[in-house]
Amino acid sequence: MKKLVKWIAVILLLVVVVAISGLSYVNYALPDVGDPEKISVELTPQRIERGKYLANHVAVCVDCHSTRDFSKFAGPIDTTHIGAGGDKFDQKIGFPGVVYVPNITPLNLKGWTDGELFRAITTGVKKDGSAIFPIMPWMYYSKMDREDVYAIIAYLRTLKPEGKNYPAHQLDFPLNFIVNTMPQPATLSTRPPESDTLKYGEYLVQTAACRDCHSQDDKGKLIAGLEFAGGKAFNMPGATLKSSNITPDKETGIGKWSKQEFVARFRQFADGGMQPVAVKPGEFQTIMPWWKYGSMKVSDLEAMYAYLKTIKPVQNPVVKFQANSFAAK
Repeated sequence: MKKLVKWIAVILLLVVVVAISGLSYVNYALPDVGDPEKISVELTPQRIERGKYLANHVAVCVDCHSTRDFSKFAGPIDTTHIGAGGDKFDQKIGFPGVVYVPNITPLNLKGWTDGELFRAITTGVKKDGSAIFPIMPWMYYSKMDREDVYAIIAYLRTLKPEGKNYPAHQLDFPLNFIVNTMPQPATLSTRPPESDTLKYGEYLVQTAACRDCHSQDDKGKLIAGLEFAGGKAFNMPGATLKSSNITPDKETGIGKWSKQEFVARFRQFADGGMQPVAVKPGEFQTIMPWWKYGSMKVSDLEAMYAYLKTIKPVQNPVVKFQANSFAAK
């Protein structure tokens, strides 16, 4: 019996040692996507203009990295502080920890090399080598054309340096370890010519990370068969929002939408068009950044529509907004 107890103790000790070693490896050796490239992005007018369009209206970096006013429909950004960050995700909305959206103006990024910015955008690894929590859909940006990433970097360099920096994320266990396993090397692509409508539309849908918001997931992994079918839940004070089904299903998706209707749905939010209206707690709200996507080029929206019409239709009815009892009072 004494020998048995001794062996059990030894086995338990080995398990503890292995567990500690594994956690130490994940915590200190990962993420491992390689060193940042030694690149220098020239700030040409053409590159800056392309980057401005992508960062504001396709990849919508500016939308996420600026404070949004959810007292108004679709949370328009504070245009007086572009890219200054500051939005907070925490336990109040069911988030497993605390994450502040970082400042991406030159106030924060002036100490970053172009290679470090490129690595962050395309692999999810910060300047200090730590992992970026995948609220930022870097896994989709990792498939962009290299020149488009350069264009975004060039544009970010032109933003007004302002605001402040925010604390690093604090994630609950075991997510604080798991997040280090998420970054992966980039798998860059080549931007198709606009004349290849379907391929170009697919590229835009990828860059806009439509799949990420419009697909349900299980612990961060997309549920197979429900891609683009909506239903992903987003908690906010007083309500739960769910993304729309954007597959070409005729009953629950966009199967009955014409190209003109699809484009008009976005363009009504174009710069100078519809004005933001006040939304009270408990009233219908959305996190869809309509105010930024709305100013995409008509031809780009048409290409995205063409591609979305080719994906598998999935019947998946979605209740897009549900106020909780507190908000309804």
